[in-house]
Amino acid sequence: MSEISLFPIRHHGPGSARSLEHALNHLQPDLFLVEGPADADPVLPFLTRSDLQPPVALLGYVADDPSRASFWPFASFSPEFVAFRWAAAAGVTARFMDLPASATLAQEKTPDTGDDLHTDPLRLLAEAAGHSDFERWWETLVEARGDDFEVFGAVLEAMQAVRGDAPPASGTEAQREAFMRQTLRAAHKEGFQRVAVVCGAWHAPALDLGGFRAKDDAALLRGLPKVKVNLTWVPWTHGRLSVHSGYGAGVRSPGYYHHLFTTPEHVTERWFARVARLLRAERLDASSASVIEATRLAGTLAALRGRRLPGLDELNEAALSVFGWDSDLPLRLIERQLVVGETLGRVPEDTPSVPLAQDLARQQKRLRLKVQPDPLDLTLDLREDHDLARSALFHRLNLLGVPWAQARYSGGRGTFKEAWALAWAPEFSVRLVEASRWGQTVESAATSHAMNRAREAGTLGDLTALLEAIRYADLPGALTPALSALDARAALSADVGDMLSALPPLARLARYGDVRGRVTGDLKATGTFRTLLTRASVGLPTAATGLAEDAATELRTQVQGADAAVRLLDDPEALGEWYAALHELTTRDDIPPLLAGDAVRRLRDGGELDTLTVGRYMELALAPAQPPQAVTAWLDGFLGQSGILLTHDRALLSLLDSWLTGLDAPVFQEVLPLLRRVFSRFEKAERRAIGEALRHDGSRGQAGQYAFNEERGLRAVPVVARMLGVGS
Repeated sequence: MSEISLFPIRHHGPGSARSLEHALNHLQPDLFLVEGPADADPVLPFLTRSDLQPPVALLGYVADDPSRASFWPFASFSPEFVAFRWAAAAGVTARFMDLPASATLAQEKTPDTGDDLHTDPLRLLAEAAGHSDFERWWETLVEARGDDFEVFGAVLEAMQAVRGDAPPASGTEAQREAFMRQTLRAAHKEGFQRVAVVCGAWHAPALDLGGFRAKDDAALLRGLPKVKVNLTWVPWTHGRLSVHSGYGAGVRSPGYYHHLFTTPEHVTERWFARVARLLRAERLDASSASVIEATRLAGTLAALRGRRLPGLDELNEAALSVFGWDSDLPLRLIERQLVVGETLGRVPEDTPSVPLAQDLARQQKRLRLKVQPDPLDLTLDLREDHDLARSALFHRLNLLGVPWAQARYSGGRGTFKEAWALAWAPEFSVRLVEASRWGQTVESAATSHAMNRAREAGTLGDLTALLEAIRYADLPGALTPALSALDARAALSADVGDMLSALPPLARLARYGDVRGRVTGDLKATGTFRTLLTRASVGLPTAATGLAEDAATELRTQVQGADAAVRLLDDPEALGEWYAALHELTTRDDIPPLLAGDAVRRLRDGGELDTLTVGRYMELALAPAQPPQAVTAWLDGFLGQSGILLTHDRALLSLLDSWLTGLDAPVFQEVLPLLRRVFSRFEKAERRAIGEALRHDGSRGQAGQYAFNEERGLRAVPVVARMLGVGS
C-alpha cells in the first residue's frame, strides 16, 4: 500500500507554503497530487517554466460557451504553486487530482447555502479560540511559525474534529472528494510508494481511504455530465486574490503575504523600507530615522501581545503612528499599494490562447502599450500615425466589450487629442475568449460584431452611436452596413425623441471626421443629419404637446443634445429649421412649461430673442394667474444648469424677485422645494452674486435698474486720475 502524506493547507498562505517546502525536502515523495482540475495536467508544464511569473490563474472555459468559465489562481506564496515548482526541480511526478473542469463546468451552479462550517471552517476555529480576526489567528498559528511542518498534523486533527460534527458531504463537494480518493487509489495501482497530497484543510479528513469504499465512490461519479473545455494560463493580480474582490478563497493581504514569503529574514525592517520608498515616491515624508522608529515600535507591540514576530496589525499600527501624523493618507497608500498590491503576473508567450488574444498581444507589443493593473493615463495625438493606431485599437476593444482603455476628458483646444486611462483586469481574458466568436483578429472581430449590432439596433440613437464608434475604430468594412441600416431605420422612424437622440453623433461625424484622415462617409452623415433634423423639427411641437413631467424631462434632455448638435454643425439653413421649431414651442399654450422655458433660453442664447422679448416671455410665465408649479417648471427650463444669466441681467432678476416676494406664505412653502432644486445646480459663486444683487434693495430703481449715486461716483475720480497719471 502506498504511504500517503496529507498536507492540509490554506490556499494562498505563505506560512503553509514555507512549511510545505520544508516538509517535502524531508519526505522526498515520488508522486505529488494537488487539489485542482485533473484535466489541466496537459498545461501543467507551463506553470513550472522560468518565464512564468505569478500571480497567474488556470482558466477553464466551455468551448461552445466561453461565458461559462472558472479560474484557479496561483500566487508565489500559494502552497500549490510551491509544490509544483518543487516537484519540477526535484524531478518528481506531479498531477492535479480534483474533479475535472469538464465535469464542474457542465453542472449548474447551486446558490451559496451560507454554511460557514463548509465555506470557512478555519474562521470558526479562530472564533472558538477567542480570536475575532481570523487573519490574525492564522498568522499567529501558521504564518509566523517559519518552516514548522508539524502544523499540518495539528490542522488535520482540528479538521477531523470539525468534520466529525458536520453533516456528510453532498452534491459537488461529495463528488470532488470521491474523485480525489479514486485518484489516490489509482496512484497506488501505478506503484508509487510515497505520495504527497496537498489539499484545502476542509477536504483532508475525507481523503482517508480506510473510511470509504471504492465502489461507493465509483457509483457517486458514474454518469457525471461533461462538456468540452479548454484550459490555459492567464495573468492574474494580487488585487484579484484579495477577499475584497469577492474571491471565495481570497486573503486580506496578498501583497503583504508575498513580502512575507519572499523575504527570508529581517521581514519587518525590509517592510518599512518598502513603505518609505512608497511614501517618498508620493512626495510624503519618510526618513531613515522613521523606518528605524517604526521597526522598533512594531517589535515592541508584538512583544506586548506575546507574538514572536510583528504581524500585519502591528505593522499597520506602527506605520500610522510614525508616518501618519495627522492624516490616514499614508496608511491608505500602504494598504492599496503594499498590503494588497496590484502586481500583474506573466505567462509564457507560447501558452495556449485563442487567436484573438494572440493578435491583441502582438498589437500591444507593436504599439508599445504597457499592460498593467494600475491605471495608466495616456494622451494621444491623432495627427500621429502611431497614436492614431492606438486609438483605433482602444475603440475596437471597447466595441468588443473589453474596456481595457477607458476614455477620459481631454482638456485644451482641438479635436486631435484623446485621453485614456488603461488598466488591465484578469477577466478581460475571458471576454477575449467570448469575443473570439466574431473573428480571429481584433479588427475582424470588431467589424463582425459591429455589423451584427447594426442589424439588431433598436433605435436611431443606437445606430448613430454605433456609427460613431465604427468611425473611431477605423472599421471601413462595417461602415457601409451601418449607414444602410441607419437609412432604413430613419425612413421608418416616426419617434421625434429617437430622431433627436440620433443627431449628436451624426453632427460629430460630419464635423470632425476629417481629423482622423477618413473622409468616406462624412457627406453621407451630413445628409442623414439634415433629413433627420427636418423631420424632428417639424414633429417636435406636436411631440411636446400635453406631456407629463417625466416625459417632458426626457424630451428636454433630447432637445439639449440636438441643440448642441445643430450649433456644432454651424449650418445656417439647419439652424433656421431648428429655431423655427423652438419658436413654436414658446408660443403654444399646450406645451409643458419646462420645455417652453428651455426653448426661450436657447433662442436667447442663439441671438434669436432680444432682452426685451425675453423679459416679456418671463413676465407672462410669472403672471399671477399662472400656477406656482408651472412657474417653477418654466424657470427650471429657462435657467437650466447655470445662474449666470440672472447675474448679468438685472431686469430678469428683478422680475423673478418680485414674483417670489409676492407669493402668499402657503404657496411659497409649496414651491420652495422646487426652487431649491433649480438653484442648487448653480455654482456657489453664482448663488452668492445673485444674493448680493438682491441684498441692495434700496439702490434699485424701476424694473430693477440701479440708480446712479453721483456723490459716491465723484469720490473715485481723484483716485482714478492719479492711477492714470493725470494731474489734479
